[in-house]
Amino acid sequence: MTLLVPFDGSRLARKALEKASTFGDLLDEEVVVLTVIPDDAEYARDRGWITRGEPFDPDAIEAGIQQRAETVAPEATFRTRRVSSDEPTATSTTNVVREIRRIAGELEASVVFIGSENAGSVIAPQSSVGSPVANDHRYDVYVVREPGEAAAPEDISDIDSTIE
Repeated sequence: MTLLVPFDGSRLARKALEKASTFGDLLDEEVVVLTVIPDDAEYARDRGWITRGEPFDPDAIEAGIQQRAETVAPEATFRTRRVSSDEPTATSTTNVVREIRRIAGELEASVVFIGSENAGSVIAPQSSVGSPVANDHRYDVYVVREPGEAAAPEDISDIDSTIE
């Protein structure tokens, strides 16, 4: 079995990698960190890989993301895939999702750990890879997310009070 973690260096991706690393240690399973880099400078800027005005350098992006992944899970296997945005109807996000799903199938991943605020939501933004990756039934999905704001005490119901 392989545990796959799509990794973009974000806070939630780091948390997903932490969880996968813990599971990998407990289950004695390989953890594979996958970063997909599209040839799209705007995509890179949106993810904080480069700043406005900084040149788009996939090699530098790869090295930086790998270094972040290794600080979280040094024992994990790091893979990078670069995808082209040559299909006129596909967005960079679509290309990233396709590649994650392709690699998950290639590795026969048993679980994909996704750090996403909206994976599993009914409505998901077009820029998220969480929901489309989570829709693939070839593997289980572990979604690492954090709630937005803390719930107000009056919004939390006691489960016992709903039983008649």
